Amino acid sequence: MKQSVSLPNECILRKATSEDIWSIRWLVLSAKLDPTQIRFSQFSVIECEGKIVACGQLRNFYDTQELGSLVVSPAWRNRGLGTLVTRHLIEEATQPLYLECLGQPLAEFYTRFGFVVIAFEELPRSLKGKFGLSQLGKKLLGVPVIFMHYPSS
Repeated sequence: MKQSVSLPNECILRKATSEDIWSIRWLVLSAKLDPTQIRFSQFSVIECEGKIVACGQLRNFYDTQELGSLVVSPAWRNRGLGTLVTRHLIEEATQPLYLECLGQPLAEFYTRFGFVVIAFEELPRSLKGKFGLSQLGKKLLGVPVIFMHYPSS
């Protein structure tokens, strides 16, 4: 059963602007995510009380998109903001949608939206290069990386 989640009062979900870049970088770095692929124009943010408290991006590749950099500020967690950003990005996607995440709890989060776990070999060629290092870490070091795909209807 899908539960309804709505934005808290005084919060807005919007496309990021160039003024948001440092807030986005701070969120991404604080979550220990890869800060090298941050392009503010690909981000959506949730702004509450004048502050960016959640973000996520759709990275564009030749024939696909990646949902990435989904972060909610610790003080704003457990209010459904990650759910709102994820749903928004799924709706915004215009090409086949993929993601990589660390660990079963995150995979279970994305499964709620319809993402399914796939093998590295099932990734489109355009993502194999980007996710190759993660796959190597998975094989050699046992890093719990999981690749997922959103099957379009």
